[in-house]
Order: sequence, then C-alpha cells, then structure tokens
Amino acid sequence: MSEIRLYVTSTERGATEILDILSEVFGEEDFAIATTEVDEKKDIWEASVYMMAEDEEAVRERIAEGLAQAFPALEIQREVIPDIDWIAKSLEGLKPVRAGRFIVHGSHDRDKVKVNDIAIEIDAGQAFGTGHHGTTAGCLEVIEDVMRARPVRNALDLGTGSGVLAIAVRKLRNIPVLATDIDPVAVRVARENVRRNGIATGIRLETAPGFHSPAFDREGPFDLIIANILARPLMKMAPQLAAHLAPGGSVILSGILAGQRWKVLAAYSGVRLAHVRTIWRNGWVTIHLRSR
Repeated sequence: MSEIRLYVTSTERGATEILDILSEVFGEEDFAIATTEVDEKKDIWEASVYMMAEDEEAVRERIAEGLAQAFPALEIQREVIPDIDWIAKSLEGLKPVRAGRFIVHGSHDRDKVKVNDIAIEIDAGQAFGTGHHGTTAGCLEVIEDVMRARPVRNALDLGTGSGVLAIAVRKLRNIPVLATDIDPVAVRVARENVRRNGIATGIRLETAPGFHSPAFDREGPFDLIIANILARPLMKMAPQLAAHLAPGGSVILSGILAGQRWKVLAAYSGVRLAHVRTIWRNGWVTIHLRSR
C-alpha cells in the first residue's frame, strides 16, 4: 500500500497557523504532520499530512473541513511517496553536527571526533533525532548549559526518538535518565543507539504515551525534563510535566516553530514555570524554563 502526502502551500506564518489547525484536527492520531520551507526568498512553505492510500479520502475531507474557515481558497495537493527509506537516504553523506561540546556523527565519520568532543554516534534509522534538525541541535546546546550551571540528579527525555538527548545527558553526567516514546520502534532504535554509544547502565527506556506510565512516578520527580515533541502536545501536557518536575528543576522544550513560541510560554507560565532563555535554529526554537 502506497504512502500519500496531502499538502497545501502558504507563507511561513500561514503554514504555522495551518500546522496548529491540523494538529487540532488529527490530535494524537497516527498521521505525521509537518511544515517544510520550499523557497526562502519567496516565503513559500508547505504544510503536509502523511497517510496510507486507504486513508486518503477521509483525511482529505478532514483537512478541507479544518481549513475551510481560515483558509477557504487553499488547494489540497497530492503526492505519492515512493517506497524508499527516505530517512536513511536523506542523511547519507551528511556531515557531523556540532552543538556546544557535542558532536553527533554517523559511524562513517568517527575520524571527525576531536580529543575534547563529547561524541554521540547516531546512524540514519527509523526514529527522529540525528542532530541535524534544528530542534535536536538546540536541545543539545541547552542541555550542556543547564547541566554545567546547576546540579542535576536525574533526568527525563520525553519523546526520546533516537535516544540522542538521553545519551547526551548520560555522557555529561553519571545520573539516571528515563527515556520514553509513544512509538515502540523508536524505543527499540534508542536502545540500540544507547548500546552503540557504550552506555551499559543508567538509561531506562519505556514505551509510554504522554505521562501514562508508572515509570514517571517511580523514577521522578526529575531535576531536568527534556521534551522535543511538537507545540500543541507540549501545551496540553504542561500541567502533568510541571507535576513531575522537582523544585528548582529545569525544563527544555523544543519541536516548536518560532511563531508558536508565545503560546507555549503562556501555557507553561500558567503552571508556574519561568522563562530563562530561548534559542533559534532554522525557524525552530528551543526554550529553557525553570521551576519558580
């Protein structure tokens, strides 16, 4: 069965608003939703929903209904996705990424690691997080700053993907890390990456949607919580996230488009988390918050 991409074209601001609408329409259903910059000079962006061919008709109707009020004139376009491992293919030949002292590299670039680097080896695979995306690189930069400035005794990597951020924390400090993801494939990939990076103990991996697992109460509260997901689920889970944060603890949030920053900050201000710093990378932001 073929995979289909349905997409609409807009400006960056329009694509951000469309992403919010589509996230609301599809909630936590198993459809990938994304925005992509097509032409920087002309400010052309695409907002896409990915699905299997059998779901196309129903998904198209829901997209049209969701966008009818705010974007009634947009044409929904269609693309058939070839049966290719696009993650692996798109990352072939990518250079190592540096974020602070961290260098994230594939196995073919081990020779690029310098003496004082904190090296994390992640090959292209089935889970998000190789360091090349602005959200992952932003999180790595803030993780180093937070852990250098304040004592951290335990950490949570919520939505771990490839496990790169949990590995980064563990390589910086010998503390327990709980790493969770809604996708069991991601958890399996993360477990393989943890072993690949020579970490025998200290990272506990769990398949868990949101905060629905006894592991959070068992392992928490956490001095550091990292959540590189998407803006809307981050806003929804703000009360639960704050409830699992230790007094004086830090939160690092990413997966947030620049235009969504203020909505996320408002949600977390409402649960008494104070804004410390925001960094921008390639149209995405990473936000550091601290318990008041």
